Amino acid sequence: MKLTIRTLSAAFVLASSMAVIPGHAAQSQNADPYAALRIDQASPSGSYLAGRYASRQRDTGIAARYIARALENDPDNPLLIERAFTLEVSSGNIASAEKFAERVLKFNDQHRLSLLVLGLKSMREGKAVLARQYFQKSAYTPIGELSAALLTGWSYASENNLKDALSELDKLKRNQAFENFRLFHAGLIADMVQDRNRAEVFYKSAYEKAGTSLRVVQAYGNYLERTDRKDQAAKVYELFLKSTQDNPLVRRALDAVKAGKQAEPFINTAAGGAAEALYSIAGALTDERSIDIALVYARLALSSHPEFSEGQTLLGEVYTQMKLHEQAIAAYDRIEPSSPLRSSADIQTATNLNQLNRFDDAVKVLKSLIAREPENYNALLSLGNLYRLNEKWLDAADAYTQALARVDEPGEKNWSVYYFRGIAYERAGRWENAEPDFRKALRFQPEQASVLNYLGYSLIEKRINLNEAFEMVEKAVSLRPNDGYIVDSLGWGHYQLGRYEEAAKLLERAAGLRPEDAVINDHLGDALWRVGRKLEAKFQWQYALDSNPTDENAVKIRKKLKQGLPDPEPASAPTASGTEKPNKS
Repeated sequence: MKLTIRTLSAAFVLASSMAVIPGHAAQSQNADPYAALRIDQASPSGSYLAGRYASRQRDTGIAARYIARALENDPDNPLLIERAFTLEVSSGNIASAEKFAERVLKFNDQHRLSLLVLGLKSMREGKAVLARQYFQKSAYTPIGELSAALLTGWSYASENNLKDALSELDKLKRNQAFENFRLFHAGLIADMVQDRNRAEVFYKSAYEKAGTSLRVVQAYGNYLERTDRKDQAAKVYELFLKSTQDNPLVRRALDAVKAGKQAEPFINTAAGGAAEALYSIAGALTDERSIDIALVYARLALSSHPEFSEGQTLLGEVYTQMKLHEQAIAAYDRIEPSSPLRSSADIQTATNLNQLNRFDDAVKVLKSLIAREPENYNALLSLGNLYRLNEKWLDAADAYTQALARVDEPGEKNWSVYYFRGIAYERAGRWENAEPDFRKALRFQPEQASVLNYLGYSLIEKRINLNEAFEMVEKAVSLRPNDGYIVDSLGWGHYQLGRYEEAAKLLERAAGLRPEDAVINDHLGDALWRVGRKLEAKFQWQYALDSNPTDENAVKIRKKLKQGLPDPEPASAPTASGTEKPNKS
């Protein structure tokens, strides 16, 4: 259940010594920054500093080893104990983390994460009363209130105590941001203890409020199947698939319904319910500011339910977002071949391999998947994206063509494939193929600023259909006025027509929005030169040269720095139809 809780992420702070510290995610998988310091030879202070450094790089496994070494020399140090604890949680070493949690509570009995870990341990051991004591003691932040209420509710569910479980969940009514969580988990608990009437009410309410949530759709559809309403379940699944991108879990459920298979309960144990609660929270915290916390919750979800494929997938997504690509690949690799998520895992594995500059390996993974599943649209689309990102333009176009061939009637959901194929054809110099694709993408999505900008900019560069081109780019700017690339397109269009004053104004704005972009700064330099601001123009060209331009553009910029721009040729006017007459001079 993917929900956004921005208010939570700001309010939620683990202990100040949280070992997984946000920062630039330098990868130990690409280079070993700790090679000079062997763990078995490190001094206590060296081990601590190395552990701190590894933590800042989000290399939790290496960090944990260094901190453990430091602890051997200073076993009662509270800072080291707390840091070791959080590292063990983040690394998924929950058994070790539990031991550290007990030590942390000896000097900080309000340590929220330690309370949460020990509460989950107690719950797994069947000690529901003790678990509740831990959970309730941790409820002193917004996210603490959420996790405590959900987990306490599931602890009551483990005792078949629906009344107290629902009473605990009712505490979430105080915060509207938690309402979807409350309804969803109330439905799951009522369902598990076989109170069909209440389960029906909660599921239906959750579906009415969050019908685009994957987990709500799965649970509600599953409930309808098990209550002999397979036709209604099929409609729930079909509506979800129609309104969103295809999802393997919902697709499998729909196929099973049509095949007349008997559905198993969505959640049938309290441990599974606890894992679902932690997974729900982790999924809601996957924005940049909260990603380290999402990692912790994903790890805890898997500790409660180790075979939880959805949780394993989320863990891979978290690592991908943290740019810890080897860890992400390892997470995806743990998903069973029989899981409907295996195909998606392979696609994400390929994405991460590409980020590690292992393009050939990424291609192999996707081609292997396509060989197993020749009709897999998403695999072919991903192969096209992989080729496009690596500038294999015609290979990309071919993959996109194969993907579209797997769609009976391409429609709105497929606009991006036409757009991407158009880019591939345009970059390959096949404008006759590119333009129809861009126009088809616009037919499906006429308000797509990216398509309007790309097509409009291309037409301006080619000096054809200029009236139409300007309308496209102006519309794109109105849709995304703070997009520097799009503002640049409009400014460059004015430049192409000799409207230098207007061009300079727009390009100055574009450069302010995207100061790091070499092309935009180069364009601005050209416009400034034309309006007589030649010193500023040279500064802008130099700035463009320092902004990592392509080799071809770098040569052009250096020439302009030496010689300036030649006098402009007279611009020819557009025809009545908006098509520019070719300039023969």
